[in-house]
Amino acid sequence: MPAFKTEVPHQLGKDEAAQKLQGFVESASQRFQGQVSEFEGEWVDATFRFKLKTYGFKITGEMAVEEATVRLEGTIPFAAMPFKGKIEKSFAAAVEKTLA
Repeated sequence: MPAFKTEVPHQLGKDEAAQKLQGFVESASQRFQGQVSEFEGEWVDATFRFKLKTYGFKITGEMAVEEATVRLEGTIPFAAMPFKGKIEKSFAAAVEKTLA
């Protein structure tokens, strides 16, 4: 399966960034209920591992919160390759907005 990856820099420190992103994950899962199904996710320390299905595509990945960056990476099906850039940009934009 093809991979996607993006990094978002921040200046909040690991703990504050992780706390903000935990709140974001909770609100996003509620807000996008109509577009996302089969959502599963768990935080292990400052890393969020997830699986979801959107528009028929299964996406798996992890969001790792580090001291000065948030790293997003995962896999998408081959059929979703035309949307890889949009997926990466959407994830990055949501993280940037949450940490602003």
